Amino acid sequence: MPFPQHFLDELIARNDIVDVVGSYVTLQAKGGSYWGCCPFHNEKTPSFHVLPDKQFYHCFGCKKGGGVINFVMELENLSYADAVRFLAKRANIPVPEDDRNGTEKLRQRMLALNRDAARYYYEVLQSSEGVAVQAYLDKRQIRRPIAVKFGMGAAPDKWDALLTAMTQKGYTKKELLDAGLIVQNKNGGFYDRFRNRLILPVIDVRGDVVGFGSRIISGDGAKYVNTPETITYSKRRVLYGLNLAKKTKRPNIILCEGNLDVVTLHQAGFDNAVASMGTALTVEQTRLLSRYTKELVLCYDNDNAGQMATQRALELLNNSEFSVKVLRLPNLIVDGESKKQDADDFIKNKGPAAFEALLSGSENGIEFRMAQIAAKYDLKDDRARIAYAAEISEELSGLQNAVEREVYTVRAAEAAGLTPEVLRLEIGKAGKRRMKKEHKAQERRELNPAVTRQPVERGMRYDNLRSAMAEEGVLRLLLLDDSLFSNISPLTESDFSSPLLGKVYDRLWHMRPCEQSRALAILGGELTKEEMNHLTAILQKPESMSNAAQALADYIRIIREEANRRQGAGQDLLALARDTYKEKKGYGGKQS
Repeated sequence: MPFPQHFLDELIARNDIVDVVGSYVTLQAKGGSYWGCCPFHNEKTPSFHVLPDKQFYHCFGCKKGGGVINFVMELENLSYADAVRFLAKRANIPVPEDDRNGTEKLRQRMLALNRDAARYYYEVLQSSEGVAVQAYLDKRQIRRPIAVKFGMGAAPDKWDALLTAMTQKGYTKKELLDAGLIVQNKNGGFYDRFRNRLILPVIDVRGDVVGFGSRIISGDGAKYVNTPETITYSKRRVLYGLNLAKKTKRPNIILCEGNLDVVTLHQAGFDNAVASMGTALTVEQTRLLSRYTKELVLCYDNDNAGQMATQRALELLNNSEFSVKVLRLPNLIVDGESKKQDADDFIKNKGPAAFEALLSGSENGIEFRMAQIAAKYDLKDDRARIAYAAEISEELSGLQNAVEREVYTVRAAEAAGLTPEVLRLEIGKAGKRRMKKEHKAQERRELNPAVTRQPVERGMRYDNLRSAMAEEGVLRLLLLDDSLFSNISPLTESDFSSPLLGKVYDRLWHMRPCEQSRALAILGGELTKEEMNHLTAILQKPESMSNAAQALADYIRIIREEANRRQGAGQDLLALARDTYKEKKGYGGKQS
């Protein structure tokens, strides 16, 4: 194990799971446990369950679960060792280092390299080599204080400027390659990934430089180039500018498309702007955002790609805990012609006050979708009005709040020149179709109990359901009451039909007697996220403790019966194979 048990004991004792989870999620006490909206997926009805006596969490919606270390691993995107260090720092406990943990050392080395690279690029921007990039910033009306605030830099128009500078600092070419700062060509040579570019360091909420974004200044090449996926950088898990926006006093966070949109908005006083790194909004990014706000404003470009990005984001955020608005930028009129524009264009042409007015009047998500649907139809044409009524009814039938549904029903009816009563009937029919579809899907699941009892991950599916249910029962009882270890007739890992459950039992047996909270913490370092999710799901299943010793004995009897049956079947197959072999060889078989 990478950490001593006595250290993990103290770590768990001083990082109560309710306190840790409560710093990210609003929890409400109910009975002896706590409930809140899950930070791992979007929901409005709380299905995230935290049990203080057992020191673990489980979400009945997305099925994620584990102990306090697993929670930090999942939410902060950290390795087990990093999560332990995170909690140790939180509790001010010194960490006993383990030389076997090379991953953490590599990550720290990459972060140090990124920090030194960012300093190098910053210094270049201040020197004569950064004149072209500085001229570009002047052209974009980006002032020096804001450039400094975002740590902007310049990559020289050279093939190996950063490579030379960093190797002189003691970094190897392999480290530069692993960090995504250099590229290897077909002949085995190396060159800088970023050349003749404005450099935009990507800084996470902890203040670490995890990667870089860039924009070309002149010449050929991709307009934007970002760091590839590395040990420190995953574009799905970061938001450009969130390290600054998290400190905003404004009630919401604005989501933009481009990094320079974020810079311009911050310069104009909108210090709540962030942008995704060249990808659509992801679940991981919404988890990050949920720590700092419950209100999002989508401010994507007003071209087709921006509209599609807005629609995808609304679908992702549908029925989430976020209040979502859409800021629709008007077209820019230049010499009598209408042109698409982004937030950067609008601020420069209309100013901060005009943007503030747009922000105040931004639509909510349903208003945006209704406008999108209405734009598809000529509402003066009867056939188009009928088609509009059908599509808008499907959209409105999905609204859970009855008052909200009524408000937008009246508005949609007015847009199409229909009476609200007629549209209510269509929405009611659409709602019944939706419920019928959901009911049928639920029936199919319930008619196949074997499927509902199987793990979510296909790789962990049970071959012997009878044995596996008993195996789950053994683990559940031992984790609920560790005193049962003294009553148990020992099993072996090979007695278990499920390799995962056998592995967990073997670890619990060797850790006995051990408090459940500590056992889960230790297992969190040995099981995958999916395996830990399944283990906590097992613990959530009902189990009567009134006659636990007898239940344990019954479970063990079933496991041994099924193990003997497998062993007998295996021996029969072996005997059959031997007989077949003898017959083919012409001896020991039937005589004619």
